[in-house]
Amino acid sequence: MADIESARTAFNQFDADGDGFITAAEYKSLMARHGDFNVTEAVAEVLIKQRDANGDGVLSWDEFWAHYNKA
Repeated sequence: MADIESARTAFNQFDADGDGFITAAEYKSLMARHGDFNVTEAVAEVLIKQRDANGDGVLSWDEFWAHYNKA
C-alpha cells in the first residue's frame, strides 16, 4: 500500500497552479523538469485519460490516489 503523504506530495508537485487538478500541461511540465522530454502534451493527455474516472480531462486527487495506491 502506498504512503498517502508521499502521494499527496507527488500530486502537489504535478498540480502546479494548486487548483486541485492535474492537467496535461502540468503533467508534461513536471516530467520535463525531471528530464523526461519524451512526454509531450499529447502523451500526457493519453496518460491522464487512462486514469480519469469521470472523463473530465484532468486528474483529481481521488483519481490520482486510486492509481497511485495500486502501484
